[in-house]
Amino acid sequence: MTRTAVVICPGRGTYNKTELGYLHRHHAGRMDMFREFDAIRAETRQEPVTALDGASRFSVGKYSRGDVASPLIYSASLADAQALANDIEVVAVTGNSMGWYIALAVAGAVSPENGFRVVNTMGTLMQEQLIGGQLVYPFTDVDWVNDPARKSALLGQVTEINAREGHTLALSIDLGGMLVLAGNEEGLKVFEAENPVVQDRFPLRLANHAAFHTHLQTPVAAQGRAQLGIDLFTQPDRPLIDGRGKIWWPGASDIKELWDYTLGHQVTETYDFSRAIQTAAREFAPDLFIVTGPSTTLGGAVAQSLTLANWQGMDSKVAFLSAQTANPCLISMGRDDQRGLVVK
Repeated sequence: MTRTAVVICPGRGTYNKTELGYLHRHHAGRMDMFREFDAIRAETRQEPVTALDGASRFSVGKYSRGDVASPLIYSASLADAQALANDIEVVAVTGNSMGWYIALAVAGAVSPENGFRVVNTMGTLMQEQLIGGQLVYPFTDVDWVNDPARKSALLGQVTEINAREGHTLALSIDLGGMLVLAGNEEGLKVFEAENPVVQDRFPLRLANHAAFHTHLQTPVAAQGRAQLGIDLFTQPDRPLIDGRGKIWWPGASDIKELWDYTLGHQVTETYDFSRAIQTAAREFAPDLFIVTGPSTTLGGAVAQSLTLANWQGMDSKVAFLSAQTANPCLISMGRDDQRGLVVK
């Protein structure tokens, strides 16, 4: 019996110490593809992906860099998507932030090699420029109960800080019950100073993260467009859901518009991951939401996005966990206890 699934690809921050060796552990049979990626890295004298994944030790300073993290995450996530069991029918693909580039490859809108060129180029450009930074702050409580007034107040505060002389702050990613904010150092510092620490760790700065999905990335978008041509793109084989909740349909997508979105709006404007997940749920009603590896951290944002939409009556963490226990609908391939449910 066929199981329908929406595949969800993760973004930055998902290849950490526990993920070191992910490619070698889970995808030894796909080394030929990874060596193709190594050859692309060699064109610009960058360290091979296989060597990075096969290293004996992990350091945050190195592995959180955009030119290191991005190609590793891409390789792991794409390989996971290729490893899905034969009874799984992928009805749509989406991703979070950088995960959009991976989603393009999973959906067939770029080849694996061209998708790698896109993600490696953009990760390198963002690391070279490293304009601004990011932090994470929740608007829901630990039970994931929706609080629209709290969210509105926080976004109002962001707008107010952004209006101050010399301060830049904006919503980077709408991420389930979390707001990922991005801006310059002045804007980020003011937000941190004016908001209390909650859940023992927020506001949380993200190491080696630039001000993604804001106008500060306009120079990076321009460089990306100059280096990555429309010829890298093609019609997707599967429906793609972008960071606005727009669906790109196979055989009916304007390739120039897809290229323009990927290296334009997607880089410089807010990425609404919550809306992408909610669109996936409402338009495709899959049996499963499958989050590819390497990490497990995106699963919470997917679950929160579903509860915020009251998907199948789930309106809180307790309700979600109850439904998940009875009949799992969210599978994180980075979790050993769940991976076996969906791989060949």
